[in-house]
Amino acid sequence: MTLPARTDWIAFTVSAGLVGLVCLGLVINPDAGAVLLPQIYDFVAEKIGPLYLALGVVLIGFLFWLALSRYGQVRLGGQEAVEEFNTLGWAAMLFCAGIGAGLMYWAAIEWAYYFQTPPFGLPQGTPEAIEWASAYGLFHWGPSAWAFYCLPTLAIGYAYHNRGVPFLRLSTGCAGVPGFGAHQPLGRIVDTIFMVSLLGGAGTSLGFSTPMIAALAARIMGVAPSFGLEVATLVITMVLFALSAAAGLRKGIQRLSDLNVGLIFAFLLLVFIAGPTGLFIEAGITGYGLVAQNFIRLNTWAEPFGDTRFVIDWTIFYWAWWIAYGPVVGLFVARISRGRTIRQVIFGMIGYGTLGAGLFFVILGNYGLNLQLTGAVDVVEQLNADGGAQAIVAIMDALPLDVWAMGLFAVAAVVFSATTYDSASYILASSATQSLPAGQDPALWQRLFWAAMLGALPVTLLFVGGLRVVQTAALIASAPVVLIGLVMARSLMTQLSEDFSSPGSAPDGDPDPQPME
Repeated sequence: MTLPARTDWIAFTVSAGLVGLVCLGLVINPDAGAVLLPQIYDFVAEKIGPLYLALGVVLIGFLFWLALSRYGQVRLGGQEAVEEFNTLGWAAMLFCAGIGAGLMYWAAIEWAYYFQTPPFGLPQGTPEAIEWASAYGLFHWGPSAWAFYCLPTLAIGYAYHNRGVPFLRLSTGCAGVPGFGAHQPLGRIVDTIFMVSLLGGAGTSLGFSTPMIAALAARIMGVAPSFGLEVATLVITMVLFALSAAAGLRKGIQRLSDLNVGLIFAFLLLVFIAGPTGLFIEAGITGYGLVAQNFIRLNTWAEPFGDTRFVIDWTIFYWAWWIAYGPVVGLFVARISRGRTIRQVIFGMIGYGTLGAGLFFVILGNYGLNLQLTGAVDVVEQLNADGGAQAIVAIMDALPLDVWAMGLFAVAAVVFSATTYDSASYILASSATQSLPAGQDPALWQRLFWAAMLGALPVTLLFVGGLRVVQTAALIASAPVVLIGLVMARSLMTQLSEDFSSPGSAPDGDPDPQPME
């Protein structure tokens, strides 16, 4: 029997109310918020930050074991399930949902921070320090990042497609653990935490990308950047999202994702051809070689005897961001992954995600670094004087066909932001819906409402101001999700072991029916 898609007013009201109170408090007293939030960041990062590094190592090991084990061939939806989307469309949607326009921001200038404060206490300006400035972004946006997305994808996807749990929400991934059902007390707590953390994670991404898009628009139009222009940028992005939302999942998000991939790779091709092509190839080989050779060190370096704050300010921030945003990516990719095996999901997400993000750093990042090293543009000075958005504008100005290239980059960033709104609001609406059978979408009005809430948080963060303020939103949002991740891992393994209990048998058929959550 198909259950109606009705609004879960408890989840809806509690989540919207909490986020609304946070935004209201920051708007009423932004000065206090600007002081308090960085203090919270330092406290949380120093106390539990190393735990994030340990979890990253354990998670990568667990996922690779799972993919290569007998469970790797289990198909989401059952062994006879057919893939709903072709591989190219699936890869485009998971990539766009997983990174957003924040990738375009950081790929352009992340190297500039490492250029000034190299990792491992290396002296600034040495060849080794410059190589790490080029390569470290490949690590932060590489396999470890996408591993944080994989766990919720599998835990939710298996319960939703194989166990018949009719709820597309985070508690679905915890359904194998007693007490964590969607309408049980612990399950409701999980879903409320998730919805608030999702707004924090997505708000962080939009908080980085919005000033960049506004600065690019100001340069193209020849006007001064302003807070009002940043708000207008968010509104335009939300309008584009609304058109996509009205079209539905297949005609909306998939087409928007396909368009976005085409736009951004057209831009990267332009930079690759117009820029120092040989340098891109050399830097890419060197960068991936450095990361591969030092992968264990990078994942376990907690800087216990140093005081550069490199790990606290960067790796722990990134891991917190991935953890906070991981559930929304997991829910969305779980929704679109029916018919794919666990092995395909793990290697597909880690592989496509890592290679796609890496192209940005290899091409766009090294283009900016080359401008700095050759003296063509002092990107570091621009960054320190006027912020990241203006530094990116300076990099775009150095491209051939500068205004046209800048326009292509800006349009791609707007579409990236729209896909972030689309996928995040889709999952928020799903989480505030009492039941959502496979193939059914949540109500359009809910998706539009949550898009507005997604816009409210970055506007508030921009109003308070500062990189650390935006970073703090991700760190605070991630802390409770860490514990939920442990529950999801146990839930997934409990369900798999129950459904395929014979140690020597390969799961090449459908398991015995299990009671629906």
